[in-house]
Amino acid sequence: MVTVALAFLAAAVVSAALTPLVRYAATRWSLRHDAVSSRSVHLTPTPRLGGVAIVAAFHLTLLGLRLLDPAVGRAFREEQLLADGLLVGSLVIAALGVYDDVRGANARLKLVVQFGVALAMCQVGYRIDEITSPWGGSLSLGWLSLPLTVLWIAGVVNAVNLIDGLDGLAGGVALFAVATTFVTAGLQGDTLMLVFSAAMAGAALGFLRYNFNPATIFMGDTGSMFLGFVLAVTAIHTHQKSSMAVAIAVPVIALGVPIADTLLAIGRRAVRGAPLFTADRGHIHHRIMARGFSHRQAVLVLYGSAAVLAATALSLRLVNSTQGFLLLLALAAVAWVGLRSLGFLDLGKTGEVLAGRRRLLAMRAAVGRAATRLRRAQSPLEVWSAVREAAPGLGTTAVGLTVGRAAGGAEQGPWSEGFDEPGPELLRARYALEGPGDAHLELCWSDGRSGVDRETEVAVERLCDEVTAALDRLERQAPRGEGRQPGRAEP
Repeated sequence: MVTVALAFLAAAVVSAALTPLVRYAATRWSLRHDAVSSRSVHLTPTPRLGGVAIVAAFHLTLLGLRLLDPAVGRAFREEQLLADGLLVGSLVIAALGVYDDVRGANARLKLVVQFGVALAMCQVGYRIDEITSPWGGSLSLGWLSLPLTVLWIAGVVNAVNLIDGLDGLAGGVALFAVATTFVTAGLQGDTLMLVFSAAMAGAALGFLRYNFNPATIFMGDTGSMFLGFVLAVTAIHTHQKSSMAVAIAVPVIALGVPIADTLLAIGRRAVRGAPLFTADRGHIHHRIMARGFSHRQAVLVLYGSAAVLAATALSLRLVNSTQGFLLLLALAAVAWVGLRSLGFLDLGKTGEVLAGRRRLLAMRAAVGRAATRLRRAQSPLEVWSAVREAAPGLGTTAVGLTVGRAAGGAEQGPWSEGFDEPGPELLRARYALEGPGDAHLELCWSDGRSGVDRETEVAVERLCDEVTAALDRLERQAPRGEGRQPGRAEP
């Protein structure tokens, strides 16, 4: 246990020492989360990439113990393929996170890398070969073992990533989840998983010193995906070795907060017709804050939920089949009441949801038609025509476009429509377009809304991207020396 305590303390100290350095570097290189948007709860830019400190603390601690502690070194040699596989796989996932935090990675690239790493983990020995339940019995998975293992690893990685929406939330929830792996590994005498779990807990705790509300740095996708990966893989190894019928229930319940949030997000977006990887403000933590809780209070509520789930998961090891069934039944009842109180699982809102789905699909269709026209546009005036056609589908009553660059043609612009007759409840928003000059798209809503919801924001962002691409193409096609002077938007 001295070695395990040393792993925890060393990782915590290294993480706490490295985080300010990473924060300084991220600030100096302008790697910040400029998160003033409809889905963000942060009002000021905050450095990201804090996950680099977590990853470094975890790996440096394990490397030191592997070289200096005979017992740890022996555990690594006895299960070298498993140990090295987890370390290498976690570095690949962390590298993907760094790329996403710095350059931005689309959903396809993330899933390809995550599935690839998960497949590699299966090859080195991390597999869910059978499913057992707390009330007895087991089911051998056979050929389903591979896809289920891959889905588990990729699913947990993305679940922890999705829940990283409040200061300290992902790191704290991960601490409670890893506690179940730590206790289970201790009961089994699994030195390797004990050290892995202790190092990860220490690295996460050291980072929380700077990430708890008010955060001075975010872990970014680097940290959240790394934590999710290590949690998923260590859970497979530890709980599949359990001699008791808890191999599937314990890790699922221990990770109940991020898993529930992910499943709810998938269901919500599928019903509304939104892309599955589009962010929104419908997550559990957003709903808690909408009930009047402060940022910090919402995090503490979810910490409490994660602690209860971890304790419940571990309790399954100590009860018989009947008691385990009753415990899960009680947990399901509490979860149902809690989610209903937050506005989930409310069938009375079916009409409202379906209306929102129709509105969202209409927006996506309008932007899709505009995108087709923009890709064929031969002049700035045709670009404006496509924008004007799309505007009603976004629910706007006025729209304006300022090109602000040489794009060929004789049209001078800027163009606008509807601003002379604004409604009584006016919301006006300006969206900058990439490129030289003061290029921007301006939209006005007169339906009484107080802000731009996430679905509309996503549609407008796509329209802006298409407009920018069309103007870039026209600028490249314009003869040298011909073009317009940047215009200014009409008031």
